[in-house]
Amino acid sequence: MTITFSELRLDLASALAHFLDPEEASAESLRWFEDGLEWNRAKLASRGDEVATAEVRYQVGQWLRRRRQGEPWAYIIGFERFRGHRFEVTEDTLIPRPETELTLETALEIGRYLGLRKACDIGTGSGILGICMALETDWAVSASDISEGALKVARRNAEKLGARINFSQGDLLTPISDPLELVVSNPPYVDPADASTLQRELSFEPQQALFADDQGLALSTRILRQAAEHRAHAVVLEIGAGQSAELIERAKAFGWKQARARQDWAGHDRILIASG
Repeated sequence: MTITFSELRLDLASALAHFLDPEEASAESLRWFEDGLEWNRAKLASRGDEVATAEVRYQVGQWLRRRRQGEPWAYIIGFERFRGHRFEVTEDTLIPRPETELTLETALEIGRYLGLRKACDIGTGSGILGICMALETDWAVSASDISEGALKVARRNAEKLGARINFSQGDLLTPISDPLELVVSNPPYVDPADASTLQRELSFEPQQALFADDQGLALSTRILRQAAEHRAHAVVLEIGAGQSAELIERAKAFGWKQARARQDWAGHDRILIASG
């Protein structure tokens, strides 16, 4: 049996479309070729009529077997791209998502506006927020996570990308030394009651990094309280849709003078900013 690379890509998109939206399946099939086989669009256009080897067909088949079981592509290939960088991801870390770039951009904006020089990334996971802050500013950046496995991944990512960060293992702000200035986090914020409605791919990601008690608000609330107690200048949190009103009320109860939400590209509340 012979099949060209172009035909293999189309067959893959068709197979993925059995459990993905057709447009999503087409886009993901291209990612498989770019990230997995190192065949980008230009190479497919110019050399797509070359015959795919048996080894390549076998590899794609193995990937597809795992993907059909719901395993996310990022875990299969072992990395995800964020902010132009390749970040290693494992079952110990969440997979970086596009909306978290808005969290990063908000943190950079707030930190620069307030003239801050220190930032901490709480629940760092694969390290994307802390590492990008370290790479894009001259701030002193620290990061914490309760998961030893996640911290190992974050440290490897920081070393590979040349980011200087002080990593600590522990619960939220507990291992971070004073004085605090900017506190940034993408904490667990999914309500456990919504677990049955989520995409099956999320079952492969670390559950303690997804779900939080109190309808998803428990960890965000603790971070706001701890940051206020340690007299941080500002907090930037990624939050779930519909959570901003309650968190703004709680932030003000903890003594934050200003608290507001920022919407994502779909118009949903996505970032909570507390300061003062």
